[in-house]
Amino acid sequence: MMLPTPAQTHTRRLFLQKTGYGFGAAALASMANADSAGSTADPAARLGLHHTPTAKRVIYIHLVGSPSHLDLFDFKPELQKHNGKLCPDEFFDTNKLAFIREQPNLLGTPREDKYAFKRCGQSGLELSNLLPNLQGVSDELCLIKTLHTDQFNHAPSQMFMLTGFERFGRPSIGSWVTYGLGSINQNLPGFVVLITGQVLGAGNSAYGSGFLPTVHQGIEFRSKGDPVLYLSNPRGVSAEERKMVVEAVNELNQVALDDVGDPEIATRISQYEMAYRM
Repeated sequence: MMLPTPAQTHTRRLFLQKTGYGFGAAALASMANADSAGSTADPAARLGLHHTPTAKRVIYIHLVGSPSHLDLFDFKPELQKHNGKLCPDEFFDTNKLAFIREQPNLLGTPREDKYAFKRCGQSGLELSNLLPNLQGVSDELCLIKTLHTDQFNHAPSQMFMLTGFERFGRPSIGSWVTYGLGSINQNLPGFVVLITGQVLGAGNSAYGSGFLPTVHQGIEFRSKGDPVLYLSNPRGVSAEERKMVVEAVNELNQVALDDVGDPEIATRISQYEMAYRM
């Protein structure tokens, strides 16, 4: 009689059971390492990252209503060549262009010297004379011209630029950065938004968290009063009384979290605690 080999005695159920133990042990080790890393001085270790990030902060400036890239850093010789001519008919045969009811003229860059482009630095980067300071540091710039989209209206174009998708529901670039890098300061939000002048057509979805936890969404700072609403204690309420209110609300939220398990409740608890620390 032939005896079964060890490999033949390993059923699918037994395999899943044993590998399940291994996965659990790996998760436990990861959690233990994260706890011990919290006491180290390395911010990357405190964030539980598998690498040391080289970027410490990301500043993104979005200029609504600014001059076109075609007039600043994206010179189009063919557009200059056909400046003033009617748009070709094929532009309208297959495309439905919102807000354009008549066949418009092509608009190139004005021919005056102050609008002219010139190659700058060792890289030969073409920049408009409207940007003399940037021309002087052209070799320190990284200009990306390889991104293309068929969106031409402001709001969906802004959504595409900031979330990579032209419709609502996707995380913004700032949310992805905080999700990937975390924050080295637990007393301040990792992603803040400063708005001046015209508001984005895409609205607050331009700095929303999409399908990521809302703890990663952008916190809009106000230009008047408290930078963030509800930071100051209400009139007649002491700091100790405010603390009692926050703790009571968090206890109620914790009950709901234990009952429902919605991670958004945990986010709300952490937001209350951060607001109190701020």
